[in-house]
Amino acid sequence: MNKPQWWVRLLPTIAISLFAFSIIPIGAQAQPTIPKIVYEIQGSDQVVLVQAPRWNSTKGTLRAFEKRGSLWVEVIPAVVANLGYGGLVPGDNRVQGTGKTPTGAYSLVSAFGTKKNPGSKLPYKKIREYDAWTYNPKFPSTYNIFQTVKKSWKSYGQFVERLNYYGVQYNYSLILDFNLPPGKITSGANGIRRTSEPANTQRGGGIFLHVTNGKKTAGCIAVKQSVMKELLQWVEPSRNPVIHIEVTD
Repeated sequence: MNKPQWWVRLLPTIAISLFAFSIIPIGAQAQPTIPKIVYEIQGSDQVVLVQAPRWNSTKGTLRAFEKRGSLWVEVIPAVVANLGYGGLVPGDNRVQGTGKTPTGAYSLVSAFGTKKNPGSKLPYKKIREYDAWTYNPKFPSTYNIFQTVKKSWKSYGQFVERLNYYGVQYNYSLILDFNLPPGKITSGANGIRRTSEPANTQRGGGIFLHVTNGKKTAGCIAVKQSVMKELLQWVEPSRNPVIHIEVTD
């Protein structure tokens, strides 16, 4: 009996290969690899991951992931993130005035912006002309606190941010739970908000995830406005959103 020609023997293999190719949707892409750290973060179903290549980096990348059932899925692919002009530092070691972005994991607790709420489910504060963020070490009870009182804050010198004066950066902003005061915050008769237990006045305050103006930050993380709007619409308090900042080197 004559043996079949070589091309005849390959026909079944060719047929199987063509069938397999035919069931892959046109334009489909493989799911990106989920970084190990995303699986290690406990108690959160939404993770914003910021990674920098070195401790002295002033730029990195931002990605966002959410848990669907038992699987983690990337919902925002890598985008450029501007970081502090001083690079990065472990959060517990950060010192005010160094311009360093703190590494570590922090809850995303609330939001604010000069633009109206784009649909965030987190508490969102529309900025008014006199809203401010105070962090003068000489006044611990008001350190790292959002203020809504109509006041000049001249006595705070450089240790106050008049939020309405920062241009595009604060169009949209998410507040990180970095060195926020652990005590109860109340408003006095003059409207100034104070805490019963101050934050650490050496570590700095006002660490946000906000819109970039294309420059280095003073310790915040900044991305383009379309990404910030998407993040605000995506985060859900019930899913305990966190941001994890790390150096990959």
